Amino acid sequence: MPAPASGPRTVVVTGVGTTNPLAGDAPGTWHAMHAGRSAVRALDDGWVDQYALPVRIAAPLAVDPGASLSARERRRLDRSSQCALVAAREAWAHAGTPSVAPDRLAVSLSPGIGPVLSVMEAWDTLREKGPRRMAPTAIPALMPNAPAAAVGLDLGARAGVHAPVSACASGAEAIAHGADLIALNRADVVVAGGTDAALHPMTVAAFAAMRALSNRNGDPATASRPFAPDRDGFVLAEGAGVLVLEAAEHAAARGARVLAVLAGAAVTADAYDAVRPEPSGEEQERALREALARGGIRPERVGHVNAHATSTPAGDAVEASVLARVVPTAAVSATKSLTGHLLGGAGGLEAALTVLALHAGRLPPTLLPGGIDPEIAALGLDVVGPQGRHAPDLEAAVSTSFGFGGHNVALAFTRLP
Repeated sequence: MPAPASGPRTVVVTGVGTTNPLAGDAPGTWHAMHAGRSAVRALDDGWVDQYALPVRIAAPLAVDPGASLSARERRRLDRSSQCALVAAREAWAHAGTPSVAPDRLAVSLSPGIGPVLSVMEAWDTLREKGPRRMAPTAIPALMPNAPAAAVGLDLGARAGVHAPVSACASGAEAIAHGADLIALNRADVVVAGGTDAALHPMTVAAFAAMRALSNRNGDPATASRPFAPDRDGFVLAEGAGVLVLEAAEHAAARGARVLAVLAGAAVTADAYDAVRPEPSGEEQERALREALARGGIRPERVGHVNAHATSTPAGDAVEASVLARVVPTAAVSATKSLTGHLLGGAGGLEAALTVLALHAGRLPPTLLPGGIDPEIAALGLDVVGPQGRHAPDLEAAVSTSFGFGGHNVALAFTRLP
């Protein structure tokens, strides 16, 4: 057993990976994002007309994850697990395939909804063909920890495989949990992030019934419009984002390239409503302030925020007020304007984009087809426009994530000193 650490260990990021509606890997995503290309499009699946769905747009994956997987993996893994495995393998390779003892390697990777496609497929099989035709692999495919288990099995992780599900904050909370595992000396390396692949008529219909989705069916590319005065809901997307987290001394010992330091993370809850954000943003603010405090980061040092900013009327307004109070000088990007909302995968992808922004000294764009809500503009929020922005002196950046159930997560990153 390793000797107990004398204090919390520094956590660094040594690899990133993703598959999402913009591209099937991190470099392609970064390029597509700065090209200002929206990934939202009209759905051409037959079930859109079959069920007369009121929302007919979404942001599907740019690349089929199964294309790089074995036939066995395609057969046994839900699409959300396939996304997680593709992103994790990229992140692992990007980190230089760390040499780490299996009992010092952990996984912390969560979906927001879970392997819903496998749930619906199993139900369809039972209903249409009977119990004798049910696949023996159905349960391993549809369990909520299936994506984390797939990655853990692939890497041989024995220090723990975790799946802290917290709706749309799942990916960010999994990263926060992974950082805790390293800081508390329970692991040296943690593969952490989020995933979801829930494009199905049931989920589209259910979100539409909540009036959570944009219904700009006639103009998909401008439908996801965070901070706009006429924002009308998020656009459903799919994909995964994964980081390789590592103890700083472990990374240094193997000569790893460090992309950023995960300096602080915090998790709070509203205890207010299952869906609506608490109007004052008090607990969102506490998460953000605690993440900065734990990282020893003064608010004025934060030069960039990758905001949760889903394009919902209430959510964007509450978050904007929190950012204006806590980090009023930070430049804010709302990357869901390009990618749509990956649900549990959003926190992972947006954390990866925050790390890349720090490493490259360049801020991701926000598409602003509807401009900025005058009430949000009055707060003085500095929203990065469609061209992105160079930020060579960027020292600290934050990614925020919030989820149904009142989950709030803030991740604070810095450059390596």
